[in-house]
Amino acid sequence: MRTPGSKKTRMIAGFAVVVAFLTVFIISSQRHSSAEGKGSDFESIELFTDVMSIIKKSYVEEVDTKKLVYGAINGMLSSLDPHSSFMPPDTYKEMKIDTKGAFGGLGIEISIKEGVLTVISPIEDTPAFKAGIKAGDMILKIDDKFTKDLNINDAVKRMRGQKGTKVTLTIMRDGFDKPKEFPIVRDIIQVKSVRFHLMDNGYGYVRIAQFQEKTDDDLAKALKTMKDENKSELKGLVLDLRNDPGGLLDQAVKVADHFVPDGEMIVYTEGREKDSKMQFTAKKGGKEAAYPIVVVINGGSASASEIVAGALQDHKRAIIMGTQSFGKGSVQTIIPLPDDSGLRLTTARYYTPKGRSIQAKGITPDIVVEAVELPKSSGKKDVLHIREKDLENHFETEERTASGDLKKEEKKAEKKDEKSDKVPDKLEENLKSDYQVLRALDLLKGWDLIKAMGNGK
Repeated sequence: MRTPGSKKTRMIAGFAVVVAFLTVFIISSQRHSSAEGKGSDFESIELFTDVMSIIKKSYVEEVDTKKLVYGAINGMLSSLDPHSSFMPPDTYKEMKIDTKGAFGGLGIEISIKEGVLTVISPIEDTPAFKAGIKAGDMILKIDDKFTKDLNINDAVKRMRGQKGTKVTLTIMRDGFDKPKEFPIVRDIIQVKSVRFHLMDNGYGYVRIAQFQEKTDDDLAKALKTMKDENKSELKGLVLDLRNDPGGLLDQAVKVADHFVPDGEMIVYTEGREKDSKMQFTAKKGGKEAAYPIVVVINGGSASASEIVAGALQDHKRAIIMGTQSFGKGSVQTIIPLPDDSGLRLTTARYYTPKGRSIQAKGITPDIVVEAVELPKSSGKKDVLHIREKDLENHFETEERTASGDLKKEEKKAEKKDEKSDKVPDKLEENLKSDYQVLRALDLLKGWDLIKAMGNGK
């Protein structure tokens, strides 16, 4: 009888593993490794085939070889960094669907932070967003399953599901005395990449929720629509990248290209392989006018959104307002494998035009503005300050005509009430109580005022 440690047994039982490992080693091998290093690699593979052989022969139940291979590759990648992962065929297929902006689930971007499954950001207008999930939330359990030993792919699988089914996330958050359960009903997630609104006096607002295949096209349409509605060039722009978890690198470059001068650097990447050393510069034509821009970011702004914010900040093309961004400054390359599975491998770090690495640092705002909850029902523009008119039992204003009679305001009030019956656009209504956006708009207006004063107007 052959022992598990015999050479022939090891080679037969571990053949599939050797093939899988050779695929990964070919992708990420060091072309100039020493003879000693190569020997060490093969010794490690031989050790693994020993373990594989023992499991196949002695484990209490028969184990599928592919399951072991997938588990091994997954474990190998998860030991590298939070963003490298192995995608079995079904997961790889879902990933390709995600970039097109439609998938089934809860609507949150997640990562592993200090060993804990953490929300990077909820996607706007999704079940998770509506349930109150926030950037920075730590997911301790998905239904009855603790997340401590789950990798990203397993966590995603547990949160995905058919529309109408329920999943419960157990969340711990700064400020919570103890974990809290959030029951959420799954839905088909249709992520609308770009939303926009023409604000007061010709100032534009654009919200990018995620960088997808059509983000740049949608942004171009949004800018044109607002200019057509304004019947002239925009006076300024609020570019909202809060809770934008990122997405496609090429779309981030194209978005920044609208605002960065011709030929100037947008972002560059550095990695070990020749193909991972890339530079992206702004192309000629298709530029927006040199109107002032305020970019709003927060802790949920990651990856591609940080590229855009960093490029505009370095070129002094925009003022960055809000709070520190997430700090994901690495590039993941998607590599298809022969069995329709895929490899998401971190292959480079990206840098802003001035050479700043965003990895684990993030973008620091020029002006720090914390989020403040404002009452949505208030129609007042200045809702942070109490005025005489806000006090209980205050006197109403009395205006008189030249003859001393009280002015009649009843008809005006009636007309105003009739006008207020119109249901406002949801985005427009939300902006009225968004403290950070209101401060960004104030900055744009002040910018114009200072410019006008400088011209002697």
